[in-house]
Amino acid sequence: MAPPLVVFVPGFMQRGEAWAPVADLLSPRYPSVLLDHGEHDREGRLREIAEAAGEEGALLCGYSLGGRLSLQAALRDPARYRGLATLGSSAGLESEGDRAARQNADEQLASWMERSPMEEVVDVWERQPLFADQSDALIEEQRPGRLGFTGAQLAGLLRTAGQGVTEPVWHHLPALDLPLLAMAGARDERYLAAARRMADLVPNGQAEAIEDTGHAAHLQRPGSVAGRLERFLGELERPS
Repeated sequence: MAPPLVVFVPGFMQRGEAWAPVADLLSPRYPSVLLDHGEHDREGRLREIAEAAGEEGALLCGYSLGGRLSLQAALRDPARYRGLATLGSSAGLESEGDRAARQNADEQLASWMERSPMEEVVDVWERQPLFADQSDALIEEQRPGRLGFTGAQLAGLLRTAGQGVTEPVWHHLPALDLPLLAMAGARDERYLAAARRMADLVPNGQAEAIEDTGHAAHLQRPGSVAGRLERFLGELERPS
């Protein structure tokens, strides 16, 4: 059997190229697709993920929003994939009150994005506490990709695939018949707890803390993320 194709799915306000430092370390043994946000609604994104994976048993690997979408794609059609890896992601907000509050906040953000210059949108996004541990150089490196979006594109993703409008799927995880590697930065405490819970619920799940990183571990320590993915891919290739 050929080595699995790896389909990398980016986070919100990221291009597929954000995964390039990790993908480059996995090649040439493991070919990859760096999937951009072509469609800007949830169903369109899920369709793109399935089409990129093909029928040969790809590994899905998604970060943040991309991880949630990858999880939904895997639950929808597990036979299409060889495995699933997530980074800085979770299976959703369980509290209806939390989802309602997040949906309201996301709608306000989406409306503001639609009427604001992208330079201002990107500047505000980059100042989030979630990214406070990223270097100035790393933030600058990501900026051109972020500036390539439009406010309407980002608003569409928030309104259709944001955490506030997405039903949680925790209760589906015990039936997920796929190997799962749930990763998170060691300093990203909320998502590390979610990764460990996801791994505990999936029958063939494992969690990994990426040391010395926060939310965007694939940008901060691509070598560590690639090394962990390479071990996981090796496990997927072993005869069952």
